[in-house]
Amino acid sequence: MKVIILPTADDVGDQAARVIIDGISSGTLSVLGVATGSSPLPIYRALAKYTGVDLTSLTAYALDEYVGLAKTHPQSYQSVINTEVTLPLSLDPTRVHVPDGSARDIDAACAAYDAAIANSGGIDLQILGIGSDGHIGFNEPTSSFASRTRVKTLAPQTRADNARFFDSIDEVPIHCITQGLGTIMEAKQILLVALGSGKADAIAAAVEGPITSMCPASILQMHPNVTVILDSAASSGLRLTEYYDYVAANLPAWQR
Repeated sequence: MKVIILPTADDVGDQAARVIIDGISSGTLSVLGVATGSSPLPIYRALAKYTGVDLTSLTAYALDEYVGLAKTHPQSYQSVINTEVTLPLSLDPTRVHVPDGSARDIDAACAAYDAAIANSGGIDLQILGIGSDGHIGFNEPTSSFASRTRVKTLAPQTRADNARFFDSIDEVPIHCITQGLGTIMEAKQILLVALGSGKADAIAAAVEGPITSMCPASILQMHPNVTVILDSAASSGLRLTEYYDYVAANLPAWQR
């Protein structure tokens, strides 16, 4: 796991965007896993500023979606992804996929989503944020490390955290569809970004704590190609920041 600590959210976005652009330019990234929430937003803003790199051929898969919100609801992830990712990056909307939280047969929709990812050749690079309780996607604490795309019940803390996007917490759905931890771990490369002191405890548990289902993001320690990019506030709970800075300053020539 590579940990990069930068001063500001814009720096985090620029660094993460460069990782994505390098993958596209090298021909190793054609299927991108996209995430919603506050932390990934600087990535999409930075990508939108790049010129000379064609993003239109990308296929994208979203991590999750609320169950029961109409696709046209402004806080459905179908709408959010369209507004924050598809339109600013000029992606082909027919190649941008979001789980169907309005499906009549939710279980079948979940299985179909996993199958669609597999049929695309798998996700080359998955963008992740992290919840204050350590969740990635909507895989709440105690989620199975082998889990696939499925319905989950959102924890009260997650609903409280997401209430800022709604008029009240009562409007936040209780259920969601999320890629499972097993699905996420099949991505060839993972890029986790976190901003702000509110994520510091979760980052410390995910990066330096034990691997435990109580912190779902800790499973990323078992992935062979994970980059964690943090602003200073999000890194404030880490014990080995000096070492991470030292590693970043002394990369082998072929990794620079």
